[in-house]
Amino acid sequence: MKTFKDRPEFKPNLSPHQILKMGAFGGTYFRPIYSSVTKKHYKSEDVIKEYPKSWFKDIDIEKMVTSSKYDKKVNKYGVKCGSELEDWEKSGWMHEQDPYGWFQWYCRFYMGRRTDDDKRQIKRWLALAGPKGRFKNRLVNMIKKKDAKYDDASISPVIRQTLLHWGYQITPGDIK
Repeated sequence: MKTFKDRPEFKPNLSPHQILKMGAFGGTYFRPIYSSVTKKHYKSEDVIKEYPKSWFKDIDIEKMVTSSKYDKKVNKYGVKCGSELEDWEKSGWMHEQDPYGWFQWYCRFYMGRRTDDDKRQIKRWLALAGPKGRFKNRLVNMIKKKDAKYDDASISPVIRQTLLHWGYQITPGDIK
């Protein structure tokens, strides 16, 4: 697990490569888009050029990264979760610097970029997957209630998929 010395409170336990390889975003995260925030069209092949080729090693890019058609079978937990880009844009969550959203921000942060938006994005991550994160703690409580193993994928696959999108996977330490 990579740590960020300048942001010690930010502790995702999955790298961008791991998230993509495990199966996320229905395979559509870096699909071609039109951003109503930037008023620009983006092509998949141009967008993913900035990332290390190693992130796409052993991954079917067309199926798992740049597909225009969402396929829940691509997702690690086989479920659909998340909102449409247009919904995020309407809600004001999207910023011009990262027109694809959270995961694009995370990829760039992971590679070393730091911006004025870091505080907001890390606050969002903490609220979802941090020590007091609502999704993480909800899943932990469900696991404990059923006296199940931390990795029992039958317990809330939607929350598990959501956490995966945010770079976090429940660990045995979370259950303790």
